[in-house]
Amino acid sequence: MTKVNTPGEEHSGCSDCGLLNCYRQDRRFPDFCPTEAVGSEELDSVTGQYRGETLDARIARASAEVEGTYYGKLTRVEEIIAFANRIGAKKIGLATCIGLSEESRIFARVLTINDLEPYSVICKVGSVDKSEIGIGENLKIQKGSHESLCNPILQAKLLNQEQTELNVIIGLCVGHDSLFMKYSDAPVTTLITKDRLLGHNPAAALYTSGFYYKRLFTAGRKL
Repeated sequence: MTKVNTPGEEHSGCSDCGLLNCYRQDRRFPDFCPTEAVGSEELDSVTGQYRGETLDARIARASAEVEGTYYGKLTRVEEIIAFANRIGAKKIGLATCIGLSEESRIFARVLTINDLEPYSVICKVGSVDKSEIGIGENLKIQKGSHESLCNPILQAKLLNQEQTELNVIIGLCVGHDSLFMKYSDAPVTTLITKDRLLGHNPAAALYTSGFYYKRLFTAGRKL
């Protein structure tokens, strides 16, 4: 959405708002609110994409139905199954990190039991050494050995060939997930977001930023 600034002030859009009037319309919109900046024609055009029988519309309605029916009642594993059923997705692609291959196997079994058809492609598919794209030995995890690069574009292409109807990301690296989503023909959702340090719970860094992860607020850190 468009960033809107009050004259003389800099705002970061919705993250600067504590009112959240956009949800219930029981308060007021701040001056910099993106909702206030959206023209009626643009809003009507986008809203129109959620109507009818296009894939976008079916996804929007299925998402709202799963949320409204099972709010706080289902795990994300179960929500993905409920969502897939509502959009008529039978063949489910799994874009899997090699470090989460066991979790992927378990998820595939769960899908099968629920009459869905999983097909998994692991991140190291193709087994191309990192040196082939200019990654030096100093940037390998295990230096001096063959170390395959993650290959999210090939993952997406192979799932496209399988004609999967919904693809699920299982722990792809930051950035690799971006490439996978870019090249996937099928809609993409995420089961696991990788955080090697926090047991794949990246929100924990925000929950503990007042004490354990104060470093998040250290200006000038070069990462």
